[in-house]
Amino acid sequence: MKERREFLKQLAGLTTGMMLPYKAFSNIKVNKADKWGVLLPQRKLGSTGELVTILGLGGFHIGGSMDEKESQRTIEAAMEGGVRFFDTAESYQRGESERRFGKFLVPKYRDEVFIMSKSTARDAATARQHLEGSLRRMKIDRIDLWQVHAIRNPEDVDNRIQNGVIDVFREAMETGKVRYIGFTGHADPDAHVRMQEEYEDLFHTIQIPINPVDAASDNSFIHKVTPTAVKRNTGILAMKTLADGRFFAEKERVGWTSDNPVVPDHIAIRDCLNFAWSLPISVLITGPDNADMLREKIQMAKDFEKLSELQRENIVSRVQEFANGEVEYYKR
Repeated sequence: MKERREFLKQLAGLTTGMMLPYKAFSNIKVNKADKWGVLLPQRKLGSTGELVTILGLGGFHIGGSMDEKESQRTIEAAMEGGVRFFDTAESYQRGESERRFGKFLVPKYRDEVFIMSKSTARDAATARQHLEGSLRRMKIDRIDLWQVHAIRNPEDVDNRIQNGVIDVFREAMETGKVRYIGFTGHADPDAHVRMQEEYEDLFHTIQIPINPVDAASDNSFIHKVTPTAVKRNTGILAMKTLADGRFFAEKERVGWTSDNPVVPDHIAIRDCLNFAWSLPISVLITGPDNADMLREKIQMAKDFEKLSELQRENIVSRVQEFANGEVEYYKR
């Protein structure tokens, strides 16, 4: 635990250089605005030179649990609240998430937003099909960030490399169909380590689970993957900051109940988000069930203040008992 605390202390110290000045309630214009309103706080996206809002809208629910009307409401709530980073993937509801972005986001807001999509392809031909399908469904001629999606383990990484998937991603960037490329996964930190070993300068971003339970775990993405990402100035995208909803009381997989949406009697949602934002991540991607839930996260982003070393240590210690694989069920 002592080594973990020291690591988190060093890691958190790196967030300062990523942050831009921001005052949500001030006459001093230190926060950026566009024609749609004031943006949420921004951070640098690794070596890309891009500035991105610290909160991004995850696209899984946009094409899934929501109907079209609620999807549109949620996208509009994101724009009104200052979110300018939008996440989706070709695998989300067989492209329905992308189609809804193409219908409700792109026509009105394309020039002001950063759009990311992803491909689960395991061979070159499928990767090319996914790329063309994503462009067509979203009605755009270029994706801002395209990521190799859901790498499962080192063997999966090796297979995708051997089958030409990474070559297609490089080619897509070179031909201008995508601006930047990255990779994602939540099953095995060693998969990310392998990808980092194979490619030193190719990828601009990496997407991983960032939450206090991961920080307390022996099989931690934060501890195994982020040091190399930070060293190489790779943009870190945080997902599963609430452990895929397992921090909510209504999730019954691990057998607890509570009246509050927290790991019962341990930590609050705000703790989890502030913990992630206190580390050197560029964007926290949230997957709300509806527009109202997104508005709650937007307010938390506006209110964010970096946690102290003692506060971070306290949060991790409160969930130490859950670092047994049950909460983070998605890990190997």
